[in-house]
Amino acid sequence: MQSERHVKLFKNGRNQALRIPREYELPGTEAVIHKEGNKLIIEAIQTRSLLATLAGWPPLREEFPDVDAQLMPLDDVEL
Repeated sequence: MQSERHVKLFKNGRNQALRIPREYELPGTEAVIHKEGNKLIIEAIQTRSLLATLAGWPPLREEFPDVDAQLMPLDDVEL
């Protein structure tokens, strides 16, 4: 893979944009951009799975009610 490539800047509405060459494509649909001097740094946002997100949450401290005790008996239904 090449370490650098010449690209053209263009206007897209009120924004300046550039087309990212295929060899520099980032995964996903979102990225973070920040500026360091004259350099723009673009980093892909690593999406987390739902399981990873839930695993990072602290455990709940409240007690859940016993739902079986709150259920009313169901009436028979004729079809």
